[in-house]
Amino acid sequence: METNNIIIRVANIGDIQYAAPITDEMESSAKARGTGIAKRSPAYIEQKILEGKAVIAVTPDGGWVGFCYIEAWEHGKFVANSGLIVAPAFRKSGVAKQIKKRIFDLSKEKYPDAKIFGLTTGLAVMKINSELGYEPVTYSELTDDEEFWAGCKSCVNYDILMSKERKNCMCTAMLYDPADHREPEETGEDFRNNSKIYERLMQIRQSRLLRFFNRKNAGNGDSSLAKAAAKLFFKLKFN
Repeated sequence: METNNIIIRVANIGDIQYAAPITDEMESSAKARGTGIAKRSPAYIEQKILEGKAVIAVTPDGGWVGFCYIEAWEHGKFVANSGLIVAPAFRKSGVAKQIKKRIFDLSKEKYPDAKIFGLTTGLAVMKINSELGYEPVTYSELTDDEEFWAGCKSCVNYDILMSKERKNCMCTAMLYDPADHREPEETGEDFRNNSKIYERLMQIRQSRLLRFFNRKNAGNGDSSLAKAAAKLFFKLKFN
């Protein structure tokens, strides 16, 4: 797919027309992956657009290509770049990386002192984040805001997260701290040099968490959640 003419910019009031298609694609994409996301309504997306806290990618003739928005926690102490979505026809074109870069820059403009973080199960997103200056961290370095963690309730792995007292789960946490960080060239090179190790560590952590959760549920006769988690791990490992 040709992406040279795609326009990536801060969303404005004229873009609220895309709110419903964007949320529909977020939901269908999550179902296709077998994962859950914090569900957002078109009204919530419209709010982010009107606040100037969203980035959109569009074609010259007005078709939407991709989207991402900013969420702030603990009165702006932490910021998450959330809801990254790319229309199916434009996936694997590099546009996701461009959107992530623009929303990352917008986050630093609006919240210059905030720690910017994200959770991901994908090595591709880890690569993009690393090239922006993010580094892998433990969950203890993320926000304590209950509203943020409540957003995980719609994920199939929520019970694993809670069983581990929010200290670990399937996702890898990544953080950019403006007060203490390495340059993107360094973090990007670190990822490239250690990508196989990161991949293996993700697989080991996910495998151990699944075994833990399977044992936890073995005695109560209800393994549906464990089976859902196992299905997700299979997708992550082999797709």
